[in-house]
Amino acid sequence: MAVGATVVTIATPRVGAQAALDVVHVRGGIYMIAGPGGNTTVQIGAEGVLLVDPQPAASSGALVAEIAKLSDKPVRYVLNTNADDDHVGGNAVAASGKVLAGGNTRPATVYSSGGAAIWAHENVLARLTSEGGAAAVWPTDTYFVAQKDLFVNGEPVQLVHTPSAHTDGDSLVMFRRSDAVSAGDVYTPDRYPVIDVAKGGSINGLIDALNQLLRLTVPEFNQQGGTLVIPGHGRLSDEADVAEYRDMVTFVRDRIADMVKKGMTLDQVKAARPTLDYDGIYGADKGARFVEQVYRSLSK
Repeated sequence: MAVGATVVTIATPRVGAQAALDVVHVRGGIYMIAGPGGNTTVQIGAEGVLLVDPQPAASSGALVAEIAKLSDKPVRYVLNTNADDDHVGGNAVAASGKVLAGGNTRPATVYSSGGAAIWAHENVLARLTSEGGAAAVWPTDTYFVAQKDLFVNGEPVQLVHTPSAHTDGDSLVMFRRSDAVSAGDVYTPDRYPVIDVAKGGSINGLIDALNQLLRLTVPEFNQQGGTLVIPGHGRLSDEADVAEYRDMVTFVRDRIADMVKKGMTLDQVKAARPTLDYDGIYGADKGARFVEQVYRSLSK
């Protein structure tokens, strides 16, 4: 757990078989809400609520209920860091502009703003429309430049495109005044990364994205604390955590690149277990998948 973060576990009414969501106060008006589908970043302020990556559709109702305990204002902005369902599935509910104020203590009141803007890189919209997904989760606003600047709740919020990383539509979201970054699936400290080659991802692009993330972070003391990083999945982190993860990804990439250069087949590379010394940290069951994705990315 990064320095300066406090964890508040809030009892959530169960929706079906869902477990309670964990609410982590990052700093200032920034919160991380961890659920079964990953992490949602929440910015609370006078203008309303900004969300990064709502929970999947099945958890979005519980997410909105938790947000109502933090603010009685409606959601004004929803940002998506990629087109995966666990990042966009809750868009329709989160962007409805409605929040339930009152929680379990008083009768609920519905506030509505008429709907929130959904921002993402244009490749996210292209992916969702080409796959025939529900229009309700599509971004309403897209950007195509390297960086899109917003100003929300008295704070600069920057969407930074990281091409060809986890996918071709990944964004980092920097909260400049709060000194926090929402990293999406570019950084997942509890597991090996997923490189979706079919959706434009690549191992070299992922390493570039991790280096870009490190350029946005500044440590406080001895590489600890400072800028806080909210991953797509896993624990709240700081620059040192991201650097260790970047090093792991780079070492595995270099090992597999050497094997590819020697003409080894995918089965031979898997048998060599190039992730063995990291499997205890990131999951041996996912190591083989990561090896295959790196191999296919380098071979491509």
